Amino acid sequence: MKHLILFFSFLLALTLQAKENRWQVQGNHCVRWETSNGELPYNDHIEMSGLRASVVYYWGVDKNKKFSMDRHLVFPMLRTIPNNTHASWMPRCDVDFLKGMTANNRSLTEQEVKVVDINGLLTVYGTLKGDNNDFELTRIFFPSTQKAAVCEKYTIRNIGKKVETIIVPALRSVRTTNKEEGTRGSYSLVAQTEFQQDWKVTLKPGDYTTFYASVQAYAPADEKEAAIDVDQELSKRGAFIEDVTSKKLQFSCPDQTIQTLFQMSKIRASESIFATQNGLMHAPGGESYYAAMWCNDQAEYVNPFFPFLGYDKGNESAMTTWRCYLKYINPEYKFVPWSIICGGDDVFGPFDRGDAAMLAYGASRYCLERGDAEIAKEVWPLIEWCLEYCHRKLNKNGVVASDADELEGRLPSGDANLCTSSLYYDALISSAYLLEEIHNSQFIIHNYKSKIQTYRKQAATLRKNIDKFFHATVEGYDTYRYYKGNDVLRSWICIPLTMGIYDRAKGTLEAMFSPQLWTENGMLSQSGDKIFWDRSTLYGFRGAFAAGYADKALEYLKKFSAIRLLGEHVPYVVEAWPEGGQRHLAAESGLYCRIITEGLLGFRPTGLRTFTLTPQMPTEWDNYRLDNIYACTWAPFGIEVVRKGANKLVVNVVSRNKPLKSYTIKPGETIKVDLPFFKIDKELDNIVFDDNILK
Repeated sequence: MKHLILFFSFLLALTLQAKENRWQVQGNHCVRWETSNGELPYNDHIEMSGLRASVVYYWGVDKNKKFSMDRHLVFPMLRTIPNNTHASWMPRCDVDFLKGMTANNRSLTEQEVKVVDINGLLTVYGTLKGDNNDFELTRIFFPSTQKAAVCEKYTIRNIGKKVETIIVPALRSVRTTNKEEGTRGSYSLVAQTEFQQDWKVTLKPGDYTTFYASVQAYAPADEKEAAIDVDQELSKRGAFIEDVTSKKLQFSCPDQTIQTLFQMSKIRASESIFATQNGLMHAPGGESYYAAMWCNDQAEYVNPFFPFLGYDKGNESAMTTWRCYLKYINPEYKFVPWSIICGGDDVFGPFDRGDAAMLAYGASRYCLERGDAEIAKEVWPLIEWCLEYCHRKLNKNGVVASDADELEGRLPSGDANLCTSSLYYDALISSAYLLEEIHNSQFIIHNYKSKIQTYRKQAATLRKNIDKFFHATVEGYDTYRYYKGNDVLRSWICIPLTMGIYDRAKGTLEAMFSPQLWTENGMLSQSGDKIFWDRSTLYGFRGAFAAGYADKALEYLKKFSAIRLLGEHVPYVVEAWPEGGQRHLAAESGLYCRIITEGLLGFRPTGLRTFTLTPQMPTEWDNYRLDNIYACTWAPFGIEVVRKGANKLVVNVVSRNKPLKSYTIKPGETIKVDLPFFKIDKELDNIVFDDNILK
């Protein structure tokens, strides 16, 4: 009876998924909501970030189609007291820059919102009602890319038949905090229109006017109020969006929703980088976590994505992670902190979450993908220390012991959990590959050949121990227990699949997509509970593709992607629910992209210029491609996968639309790719084959 109830509940959830999406894809990296589609009122929130400011726009449209906006601002380098993880100054601002507008000396009031677009900007299209005349109103909201400010652009167009004189009142509002509350004294928040006197303009039918506003923050003790050119700021924000969506790591596939969410995810993963006193730092965001780095969010989730993307600030922020954590390795092998906070000046982490395994996994993959021997040599001491730490933490069962996992005790994880050992396993494999590449006469590692053999032997032994210790039948499924004594399904049973461990793939996939775990929001963190964290679901999709279950993975990825991109809370994957209210934490967006790079395509770095591919092809697709890949290369290249007949795939490696290599394989077959055979002649804009590179 219990399984029957679960089954019908599962069918109901799938039926609810099938209802019409509120949002629709509109172009390459844009989603659109027409307010005629979906129930009202409607409220949502979205985070956007720049180097010195982040903002969560809490916006809504009421039942009369009137717009509302509340800006939750975050200034990571304006620190409050006590200066801890959450000490960014976070004021709120709901000022209405349109309040008091008139047309021919009569109130100009909002009539209704028509359309909302999100494409790295939040754009709201609507109408105004004036002196028996109608107007179009366009509002654009976005953060500055470099300043501690958020910006807004307003355009009013006369769509009536009368000449109208528009007046927008000048506004300047200043809030100053008490000096005892900030590490730099008082902080000022300035909300203002760009004009100091009322904006007055006469509009003939068809004419329009544009004006600007901003909200900025600064510390008067050591800063001056910044001059904000909103149009220039809009151009910079647009250039950033164009760069990461149209010039780097472009994914093309038959499914428009997945393709668009991939594009949007690159924006969120890349924008949450902040300028600190210790360098650029990627941070989760979510009105809580800024100017700080975590072993899971940054080291494990998003840093291994940045070499694929080739985004300079992303790679710089990753190097900040490794350099900061190098300061905390120690001869006593005491566990490293979970997070480095306050711009790098403090740490937090009272117990071991398996963080050394997270660091070793992320850093070793990152160095291989980055393809730069000098960077790898710099990071190697961190990797080596973390591997030794994990080795010393092996328990009597040969798996890695830790006090908790990345959920920090929110759910039980026993004395040794599946995640930590799986991460350590992959780190051993990557580190052996890396050590083969970087040992030379200028960078001598004592007994490096023996060390490589040791890492590979340890990995083989650990793989056996993972299966021996964690393999179990849980709720009727032949899969893994998350820890000793665990008797309910957990979402993290997927993680061995992302590390190339497919021994229990069939039962694990059945459990992942079962009524006990699966919901329209992905996997529950554990069966019988209501909470979900997107991170494990994103790992699950990656593992399902990598293990060869492309049809099953695509079936559920399509539904999940539609919920996140086109549903009621858009347009990114989220952290969790109910904790945090589905915040748009940034590293999870990197995990979404890794579903494609490492899952569908099966990209696995094996050297600074070598990698393996194990591409999968869902039955309903005939082709897909990934262009401008920056991993393991001197210059960007692309990979195209095309179905050829019933059981063959053609895999083309290309650069600038010119073929480099072509392979014909069976789906799921692994191929080895070596990229030292070409370089790009920038002056000739041509591919030059260089046999000397191989010598």
